[in-house]
Amino acid sequence: MSGFLLIAALLALLVIAPLVYPLLKRNGVGTSAAVTGVIVALGIAGGATLLYPVWSNWKWSVPEPAADSPAAMIGRLARRLEKQPDDLQGWLLLGRSYAVIEQFPLAARAYQRADNLAKGKNADALMGLGDALINGEQSDFSGRAGKLFEQALELDPSSVKALFYSAIAAMERSEFPLARARFSRLLEGSPPPEVRRVIEEQIRGIDAQALLASRSGTPAPAAAAAQPGAAAVQAVTVPLRITLSAAVAARADAGAPLFVLARIPGQRGPPLAAKRLEARFPQDVDLLSSDAMLAGTGFAAGQEIEIEARIANGGSAISRSGDPFGTAVVRAGGKSRTVIEIAAVKP
Repeated sequence: MSGFLLIAALLALLVIAPLVYPLLKRNGVGTSAAVTGVIVALGIAGGATLLYPVWSNWKWSVPEPAADSPAAMIGRLARRLEKQPDDLQGWLLLGRSYAVIEQFPLAARAYQRADNLAKGKNADALMGLGDALINGEQSDFSGRAGKLFEQALELDPSSVKALFYSAIAAMERSEFPLARARFSRLLEGSPPPEVRRVIEEQIRGIDAQALLASRSGTPAPAAAAAQPGAAAVQAVTVPLRITLSAAVAARADAGAPLFVLARIPGQRGPPLAAKRLEARFPQDVDLLSSDAMLAGTGFAAGQEIEIEARIANGGSAISRSGDPFGTAVVRAGGKSRTVIEIAAVKP
């Protein structure tokens, strides 16, 4: 910064000198000319000093990073790699460092350099690049990032991170049996309890998706009719009217289906009942207890349930970020239609 200020001062003198010199030269060096020259010089220098901080893009209030700060250390590493561009481990470290401070585009560039050096044979470079692309919103699991995780898993089949990410990528491609198999392999590794719960939840969601797909387009039989000779039981109905708010209408993909799901309020996992419908609005829907996802589930008359109406942009029954949705808590078996407005977007 001090070098820049010195150069700026020299440039200011070069501007001032041609203006002041004629004033001093005129009629010798008179008092009037000298005063005028001094005023001109001070006016130019003072004006530049006052206006430069206002017009420049330099962040004057931001202190220089300390020598041991993350930014300073990353800067030193980046400068070293300029002189040692073939240091694979250095580029991997730079990518991880940029990811820690959430500079994901820079992290992607560093991991890409590492991948180029490794000629696509380093699992850490592939996973780091895929992770940076997703966090930087430059790709998603169904795009290039998903392919990178698949390549990483081929190189390192025992990598927990590659196995998990590639399972998510398989789900995004609607390859649910493959995703379930990979999640099941993760459970075999005895993950921590909190991680196990996440994985088991994904598996339950995949199972629910498979059941829903098998029901798609076919009327669901009454629950009691599943056993021959059983007496027919009247299904409990939840009458609904689904509307779409203009505020989120643009967030719904063309042709995306509408899922209407029933759950116990506050409970996650597979829904009690579900329907897959064409996304047209407004739409009257009768969700039935016989639309149960699993045998022995469903809901009873008078039971309090939470209804979610969601436009599945990815076509999946499993909720994903960006899906427009709306919810309401109702009591099953009511006569009047409950209006659910799809007015929010999944975070």
